[in-house]
Amino acid sequence: MNEPRRQNVNADSSSGARPGHVPDGRLLVVMDVDSTFIREEVIELVAAHAGATAQAEVAAVTEAAMRGELDFGESLRARCATLAGLGRDVLAEVEASVTVTPGADVLVRTLHDQGHAVALVSGGFVEIVGPLAARFGITHVRANRFAIRDGRLTGEVDGEIVDRAAKAAALREFAEVEGIDLAHTIAIGDGANDLDMMALAGLGIAFCAKPVAREQADLAIDVPDLALVLPILGLSPAASAGRAEPV
Repeated sequence: MNEPRRQNVNADSSSGARPGHVPDGRLLVVMDVDSTFIREEVIELVAAHAGATAQAEVAAVTEAAMRGELDFGESLRARCATLAGLGRDVLAEVEASVTVTPGADVLVRTLHDQGHAVALVSGGFVEIVGPLAARFGITHVRANRFAIRDGRLTGEVDGEIVDRAAKAAALREFAEVEGIDLAHTIAIGDGANDLDMMALAGLGIAFCAKPVAREQADLAIDVPDLALVLPILGLSPAASAGRAEPV
């Protein structure tokens, strides 16, 4: 993406025009999760169970990290530290409470029905992202994992942190697994942690994004409706996409 187009897509965008640098053929669409595929930031939902002080602290750090003001790995460790001692049952409650972004079911079902590949790549946590992906039949998933001991969060991250470089690496890996050229990949995200995968992809879409992401993306969608991605890709909703519940 050498020359970002920074074209805005709003609720009235219905031209169905396909950007010239997204070629015909099988596609891989990789989406961020928090504030993209779902409306919330999961770590803030978890922090709400640790009390108002922890929730406010986590929300402030999350906001700064999304703006690109803090190193994502350091900020994630700091936020996780505030959650030490919470029972793992909290994670099931959070997973049940997340709000899927409007149009997500239409987008995923249409892509799958028309033979394209979909992935979720998140700086959030697999304990929530994994079940969410399974509901939609998405098999390519990359996310962080909470460290848990004796049924409680330790306040640490288990394994390597999924930062912006790891997100880009996941996009490349999933494209190779699917046999899809990088020129046929689309990355959708909202914050600084998504910049590398948006730069690597054939098309980077900023979705209801922070300025740092909007400025470097090829396109910006400013309405919280993921179905607006379809006309950008030259696709029409599949007949089965209107069903309310994902598979």
